[in-house]
Amino acid sequence: MKLKVCGMKMNPDEVATLDPEYMGLIFWEKSPRFVNGIIPPISNKIKKVGVFVNAGIEEILAKVAKYGLKLVQLHGQESPELCKKIQAVGIKVIKVFGVDEEFDFSVLAPYEEVCDFYLFDTKGKLPGGNGYTFNWEVLEDYPSTKPFFLSGGIGLENIDDILTFLYRPESKYCYAIDVNSRFEIQPGLKNIEQLQEFKKRVDNELSR
Repeated sequence: MKLKVCGMKMNPDEVATLDPEYMGLIFWEKSPRFVNGIIPPISNKIKKVGVFVNAGIEEILAKVAKYGLKLVQLHGQESPELCKKIQAVGIKVIKVFGVDEEFDFSVLAPYEEVCDFYLFDTKGKLPGGNGYTFNWEVLEDYPSTKPFFLSGGIGLENIDDILTFLYRPESKYCYAIDVNSRFEIQPGLKNIEQLQEFKKRVDNELSR
């Protein structure tokens, strides 16, 4: 199970010492975790993910070049055509969908051939970072074989629920856990001790 720590801003170098597989940089100006400067160098083993909300292709590719992004995460109403353009330059695409009890999985169909991963987040007022989980049992109806990231208000208190989920059939294509706001001292400043504990407990359980 892979780990993605999103909302990097104030201490990405510290987070990098935990060796998560992915680190997310948010390029949506309305976010308190918006990145608009340089970040410290981090290990090439860690893939940097750029998070965008309804950005144009020029802006996305400029950030890819500036920050050395390996993946682009799209949180808005981006079209399949945009996803295809991003893939065409060798960048992997994560398409995000906000999920609630009435989520219709048919909306995934146009993206099946033009993205590499889905990310399922809690449907809320904001494109992301709403701070609470959705009912993961909804994923029993997942119609695809595409790997997905599980996101939405995941914190230390959810470890038992996550481990239960990971042994259930609906987690078959769950590729990574995405964490953000529940591991923060303030927006963009991650609590390293809590992240370390979370990663250790999940890794230990899954390695049994």
